[in-house]
Amino acid sequence: DMMKQQGKDVRTDGSQPLPPPMEMMTQVQQQQEIASKMWSDPKLAKQMALFAAAAAGSSSSSSSSSSSYSASGSAPAGAGHGIVFTKALGQHILKNPNIVRSIVEKAGIRASDTVLEIGPGTGNMTVQMLPLAKKVIAIEFDPRMVAELSKRAKAHEHGHKLQIIHGDVMKVQLPYFDVCVANLPYQISSAITFKLLAHEPAFRCALLMYQQEFAFRMFAKPSTPLYCRLSVNCQLLADVRHVMKVGKNNFRPPPKVESSVVRIEPRIPRPDINFMEWDGLVRLCFSRKNKTLRAIFNTKSVLKMLQDNYSTFCSLNNIVRHFVVLTD
Repeated sequence: DMMKQQGKDVRTDGSQPLPPPMEMMTQVQQQQEIASKMWSDPKLAKQMALFAAAAAGSSSSSSSSSSSYSASGSAPAGAGHGIVFTKALGQHILKNPNIVRSIVEKAGIRASDTVLEIGPGTGNMTVQMLPLAKKVIAIEFDPRMVAELSKRAKAHEHGHKLQIIHGDVMKVQLPYFDVCVANLPYQISSAITFKLLAHEPAFRCALLMYQQEFAFRMFAKPSTPLYCRLSVNCQLLADVRHVMKVGKNNFRPPPKVESSVVRIEPRIPRPDINFMEWDGLVRLCFSRKNKTLRAIFNTKSVLKMLQDNYSTFCSLNNIVRHFVVLTD
């Protein structure tokens, strides 16, 4: 198919010949260098990753380089481009650096503090806290995020301060910490909040990201439409204040709802009550929002429950029961 014309190799169909293998390798390396510089552009990031993978398909060294891009899904800076976030896990990464910086500043982290971060994701907030704290403990469930966070920590000047716990935050035993800063998965906001408030010893403060409606309920006042069981329990155990609103476009991928940051400071000492019994009482009080307390406690189901509970209490404490028939 080839013929010599004026000392150059030309195909009979007019196309240019393939370059020698060494020249091909040089071109691939140049293309990968260009691609690495263009990762900051999110529109081109995915195209460049596919191009690098295709161009380096015949070389094992080049293919391993391109797979590292696709596996990490990010530029060398660890921006997280290309990672497919799982909405079922509540993965909405806060991408606005100004908001990240503002949250970290309002947390008031001291040089002697141990900071707990729940769901660090790709580490945008983590790397901001590492220079400020004595230690940062990050609890992450997704192994892809654990790998990405470890990668960023190794490249960070203060990466030795980071401890990563790979597991479900609702199942792991929380370590000691002074401050908690987190962009929480919205579907388990309530469970995580009360697990933090029950933690011993009590922490100094927490700055937590919530769904906006949930956040507003936490610090709602009596006689307002949003005042509910969550409001009573949160304000019983802690001082809750609103810090800032965060629009949905500041996340990747954007959630369907707006968000808010809330500051929580546990009350010290804690109220001397049995919280399970207290929560049961509050649950009853808010079970029928449009009914009076008298109407709620006069229903047959509630009266029977009170009678059964009293009988159980007397049996456990060796108390002679007084047979009182409660009726509506």
